[in-house]
Amino acid sequence: MLAIIPYETFPKITLGPIELRTFGVMVGIGVLLGAWVAARHVEERAGIVRDDTYRLATILVVAGVIGARITWDISHWSQIGSPLDLFAVWKGGLQFSGGFIAAVLVGFPTFRKWSRSVRWTNLDGYAYGLTIGLAIGRIGCISVGEHFGSGSSWLLAVRFEGGETREPAQIGQTFHNTAIYEMIWMLVLFGILTWLIRRKVSPATVMGVFCLYYGIARFSSDFLRVNDNTFGGLTGAQYMCLLLIPTGVWILTRVRMHIELVVLFAFDVHEHDEDATSVHSGGEAD
Repeated sequence: MLAIIPYETFPKITLGPIELRTFGVMVGIGVLLGAWVAARHVEERAGIVRDDTYRLATILVVAGVIGARITWDISHWSQIGSPLDLFAVWKGGLQFSGGFIAAVLVGFPTFRKWSRSVRWTNLDGYAYGLTIGLAIGRIGCISVGEHFGSGSSWLLAVRFEGGETREPAQIGQTFHNTAIYEMIWMLVLFGILTWLIRRKVSPATVMGVFCLYYGIARFSSDFLRVNDNTFGGLTGAQYMCLLLIPTGVWILTRVRMHIELVVLFAFDVHEHDEDATSVHSGGEAD
């Protein structure tokens, strides 16, 4: 047996007389940290004050949570026992694909108002913040026991040792925990994006890398899941990834290159104008 990670769920955090739902706490921390990271990036690169980013981020988060819950309810209808269960997000049950699509649809009218460079600089910031937000949010999924995968005994598989879970598991069972995997590879992605940002890459690069990386990683890891409903052999998230992957390629090969050409052209024009001004000034001096 190679599985070395003992796993027990921790759905509640007790602080004296106060009892908090771990899922809600982790999602909340992820949202706050992600918004801060996005706002900081946008302010530094586009000069947009942080309050503007926080306002838009709040709208996108609300839309995302609603979309994520609706798609989870639809795909897990057998787990809905009462009207309250439709809204009980504090217990877990948010589907990223629905949340991501809802946020994009709600934010699209605002995105279109920005110039191309400002638009992609802002979207880079949101992708950067979303990356760390998702990584922290997955701790919430780990805490309530969901997104379990098939049986396994490899190095990063978990050995279940008890606790309440949203998906079935037996004491001593070893299996892939895809929530842990996603937390790890999102942290890796956050490191990659941080490195790219420090290299001052062109606008759209961060969003392009996010779409391509997340699409490939999530599409692959969902094959390990055993409790998600599938349609045509694929989960809902995998169908979203089939759109994300070519979108990432398009952003990196078309959008980013176009922005670089525009910036280069503007720089050449500026240099030409400066040279012309210098020659003209020199002539007058003579």
